[in-house]
Amino acid sequence: MQFENVTAVAAGNVYFDGKVVSHAIVMPDGAKKTLGVIMPGSYHFGTEAAEIMEMAKGACSYVLDGSEKSIAVPEGSWFEVPANSGFTITVEGNPCHYVCSFIA
Repeated sequence: MQFENVTAVAAGNVYFDGKVVSHAIVMPDGAKKTLGVIMPGSYHFGTEAAEIMEMAKGACSYVLDGSEKSIAVPEGSWFEVPANSGFTITVEGNPCHYVCSFIA
């Protein structure tokens, strides 16, 4: 996955004692995305805006808030998270590289 003509924010967001790190980019049309790495473990995130999480490298599983069903997401796949909700993402084995797109 490659993005052209974007503005990248050099300072990253660091979560869970450095086990999740993300950087923001702004697309030419003004759309915002974050991309980063999730180290092995389980982490809960809340959402304000709806988002799409794409697995650029590596795999994960997730459970949406209010559900007990864990869904596997292989490399090259994605999942959607509703606005004003949250999810728990679990990475086993190798780190997971992701791109998060915010849905207007």
